[in-house]
This record gives sequence, C-alpha cells and structure tokens, in this order.
Amino acid sequence: MRHLTTSLAALTLAGGMAATAQADDIRMGQDLHDNNCVSCHADMHGGDGSDIYTRDGRMVGDREELVAMVRRCDANIGTAFFDDEIEAIVAYLNDEYYGFD
Repeated sequence: MRHLTTSLAALTLAGGMAATAQADDIRMGQDLHDNNCVSCHADMHGGDGSDIYTRDGRMVGDREELVAMVRRCDANIGTAFFDDEIEAIVAYLNDEYYGFD
C-alpha cells in the first residue's frame, strides 16, 4: 500500500509539474504572439487581429496544421523563432482559440 501511495504522489507531482510547464508555455506563447503576430493579423483582419483564428473557413483544422501555419508565419515575417517558441505559440493559440489537444 505504501508503494501505491508513493506512486500516486509521484504521479500527482508530475502532473502538477506538467500543468505548470504547459501554463508557462502558454504565457510565453502569448507574449511572443502579442509582440510579433498581432500587428500583421490586425492589418489583415482589423481590430485586434483575432478574427484570423475565428473566421468562417479558417485554414487550420488540426494541431499539425496549426504548427505548419505558425512556421509559415514565422518564415514570412522573419522572426526565426526557435522550436520551443513555435511550440509555445502553438500552445497559446490552441488553448485560446482551437482546443485540438
């Protein structure tokens, strides 16, 4: 029984650490998005640019397509994000607009 309790405690701790890491990724992704993406999206769609994510006929249908779209935007604006930054932006957009995971 003690082994089970220890295992459950370890899983709970690991789950909490994963949730914290996910929240950190989302915050970093939001900062990167707000500082690098919003102005272009606002120019394209007006307002705060969020219509690009919620409009009818949006071009992103799953997480893989979302990663590809963020990579295309990164290349188009020349930000040269690192892979962890791309993943953070994807985590933010997925959490805020898409809900694929």
